[in-house]
Amino acid sequence: MNAISIDTDRCDGCKACVKACFVNVLRWDEAGRRPVVAHAEDCVHCNLCEINCRRECITVTPDFSHLRWSAL
Repeated sequence: MNAISIDTDRCDGCKACVKACFVNVLRWDEAGRRPVVAHAEDCVHCNLCEINCRRECITVTPDFSHLRWSAL
């Protein structure tokens, strides 16, 4: 499963990451006024959340362990 980390100290609450995530991995926490990782298992590693974060608060680290690699 991909690891998604959010630096909430740097986050200014613009919601750009939540709007960019088309698979709803990120959700908005109204109480905390910050994005939260709600469904990390659904992350497709498109990096749109990371790219759209103007404050560079999000890091997506892919997990390729489930893939079987072979030489051609």
